[in-house]
Amino acid sequence: MPRLQRKSLLQPETVRKFAHGHIDTVALGESEIGRWHFEPGWRWSVDVRPIVGTESCQNHHVGVCLEGRLHVQLDDGTAMEIGPDDAYEIPAGHDGWVVGDQPFVTYEWTSSRVFARAPDDDDAIVVTLLFTDIVGSTATLERLGDKAWHDLLVAHNATMRQQIAHHRGREFDTSGDGFLVLFEGAARAARCGKGMIRAARELGLHIRVGCHTGEVIFVAGYAHGVAVHTTARVVALAGPDEIFVSSTTRDLLSPNDFALEPAGSYELKGLTGAREVFRLLD
Repeated sequence: MPRLQRKSLLQPETVRKFAHGHIDTVALGESEIGRWHFEPGWRWSVDVRPIVGTESCQNHHVGVCLEGRLHVQLDDGTAMEIGPDDAYEIPAGHDGWVVGDQPFVTYEWTSSRVFARAPDDDDAIVVTLLFTDIVGSTATLERLGDKAWHDLLVAHNATMRQQIAHHRGREFDTSGDGFLVLFEGAARAARCGKGMIRAARELGLHIRVGCHTGEVIFVAGYAHGVAVHTTARVVALAGPDEIFVSSTTRDLLSPNDFALEPAGSYELKGLTGAREVFRLLD
């Protein structure tokens, strides 16, 4: 629950250092706020790409520049320069570098927890995966037309990313009109799913959500493994405004905080044996 609190970035809880820069962060509930400092000469493709292993930065950024200048170039060639007092948003898929001889200093609150973290290329880690999907998207597109649907989809993506950031999730892919997100805890994933459904309803959309907990391996910043396929099968079973979770995730959710009911036992395509799934109630 939100509470009145404050923390000073002069006394950060975590400090993450990399070539020509560092990030100082504090956690406020489910959010992590960071003060980012990039020295002159810093460039993502030189200083961070060797850490994360992706061809371009796959983080979504929202922040406010305090000092210095940063040049940003998207994968499609679109470019922009950010300077003092600029509030900015940068979508995933970009490079960036400091311009001039002043450090670039900024506050960020969407990706401070995950930026410049090395992927676990060799070791599997246990996470809770959350997949979403817009229900009836094709029919909605036909009813609204291309332009109106595009505008609605942009609004949907923005509000979904707000929920992901608030609940400290990590977006690792999008699939058509859905999101693929991982969390360090099952409770965060469940709460994010509820928030996503509420946010989608406000836009007049209905989404389905599926969660499963299991091992994944990161290769070049993307999650792989049976758990990814299992989550995709679980979300396909859910209906409009429903959250379905696997039995593994169900076991990790406290009954004092979450109410669940059996939703059936299913043979999931490509997986052996029947699997029980559960519906997360409001």
